[in-house]
Amino acid sequence: MTRPLSPEPLVLDADADAARAQRISANGLSFHVHVQGREGAPLVVLLHGFPETGDAWTRLATALAGEGWRVAAPDQRGYGRSDKPESVHAYGLDTLADDVLHLCSALGHASFAVVGHDWGGVVAWHLAARDPARLRAACILNAPHPGSLPGFTLMHPLQLLRSAYVGFFQVPGLPEWLLGAHDHALLRRLLTSSSRAGAFDPALLAAYAQAWREDGALTGMLNWYRALPWARPLVSNIEVPVQVIWGDRDVALGAGLAEAGLHFCRHGASLHLPQASHWLHHEEPERVAARTIDFLRRVAPPDAVGEGTQPAPEGTA
Repeated sequence: MTRPLSPEPLVLDADADAARAQRISANGLSFHVHVQGREGAPLVVLLHGFPETGDAWTRLATALAGEGWRVAAPDQRGYGRSDKPESVHAYGLDTLADDVLHLCSALGHASFAVVGHDWGGVVAWHLAARDPARLRAACILNAPHPGSLPGFTLMHPLQLLRSAYVGFFQVPGLPEWLLGAHDHALLRRLLTSSSRAGAFDPALLAAYAQAWREDGALTGMLNWYRALPWARPLVSNIEVPVQVIWGDRDVALGAGLAEAGLHFCRHGASLHLPQASHWLHHEEPERVAARTIDFLRRVAPPDAVGEGTQPAPEGTA
């Protein structure tokens, strides 16, 4: 089901509680996590995709915290200031989902909602299917349900061409060299050429470039793709509420993938932004925030009682 978008965008409050960077030990690794909002409030976890970091979520995190949620935006494994295992097998889909569960437990939360973009959205889909007892709701931004891709590609052969870069990323060594050349010029161009002009401000691009320079970062980021042959996506019915927001001008992922993913959901809705690209959370941050907040207010409100907080175990800092 597709609902119309609200004509009134949210005005983001720059004075909401500032994010606090933490080092959190979870699932055997150390993660860099920005945590924001009232302690004890229901938790929303923001999961970035390739080639971003938790810095992608500054505006949405501020909006959610201002509306009463506690928000955590980690650099996921292999990215930025978080640990970067060398083995490809350390980036399996179950392991990536386990990272999120362990992070939430370390923050003292037994349950949480998740917002994921790109690869972060793929992890969110997997959590929604695998861990309904922990997950309160999932909001997906331009990320296909991993079980929907084969059938969608069969019906839409153009998607195979759009996804050709995934095959290139399987090659050992060469993608790292190409993406790192000239201080990551190709990665910068990937972001700026596939988005609206001005979507990525210079300060954010500089922060990403610093993250890409971290030892092992490019290999860690690419290992998410290299682990795909061992991925076992779940195709069971998803019981938790799901909202998919899709920027229709995505050059890599067809807009029909939004509805393809909803075939797995008992309670799901899609919202399309016709003028937005894959980077919709940068291009239309107020509208994305407004629709995310509207969805979460209905299914995982910030004033919920007994949502499952628990004492944080050792490992938070």
